[in-house]
Amino acid sequence: MTSSQWAEVDRYIVDSLVEDEVGAAALGANADAGLPAIDVSPPQAKFLHLLARTAGARRVLEIGTLGGYSTLWLARAVGPSGRVVTFEFSPEHAAVARENLERAGVADRVDIRVGAALDNLPGLADEDSEPFDFVFIDADKVNNSNYVLWALRLTRPGSAIVVDNVVRNGGLADEHSEDPAVQAGRELVDLLAAEPSLDATIVQTVGAKGWDGFAYAVVNGG
Repeated sequence: MTSSQWAEVDRYIVDSLVEDEVGAAALGANADAGLPAIDVSPPQAKFLHLLARTAGARRVLEIGTLGGYSTLWLARAVGPSGRVVTFEFSPEHAAVARENLERAGVADRVDIRVGAALDNLPGLADEDSEPFDFVFIDADKVNNSNYVLWALRLTRPGSAIVVDNVVRNGGLADEHSEDPAVQAGRELVDLLAAEPSLDATIVQTVGAKGWDGFAYAVVNGG
């Protein structure tokens, strides 16, 4: 099977199960604003939405907002009384995300925090708020392990943590790779395997975004 066939299947899935005018408008706005086309795909976005709903998530932490495409799907999952806290490094990207979330009618349940996540996560921890039920990590890949460690501090037993883009076109299996993102992915696998408070797996994916995959972890009880 070729990558063009993967994309064709994605299109069929979108047409059949994921067609969403508001989401499509957000992706269009991101492209018009010149944002990099690194959003999750529509089937992946809905999968995140369904995972968060399955977890009964009312508080979601997202690291890596970009233009808010995945954010709006997560905001829909938590419902009107829920909350999504999302970190975005770029003020320009955050501004596009705010417009997209306003257009989607979910801006009132999303808190966009601008700046480096590792600089701002300690402040979030100091707020003494309720733990997060679901965490989605899709930011600079070299810090994925650091983000997961922070997610552990901010969640509770039973919370779910998803880390995107860990397979890297198969590079994850290459112990000799010099790609920093691949090296970070292998460090993440080591962390997930060694951390007793997490039970995790990695699922490979193919589609319009090519060959990649995500890590999925659940926080164990005390």
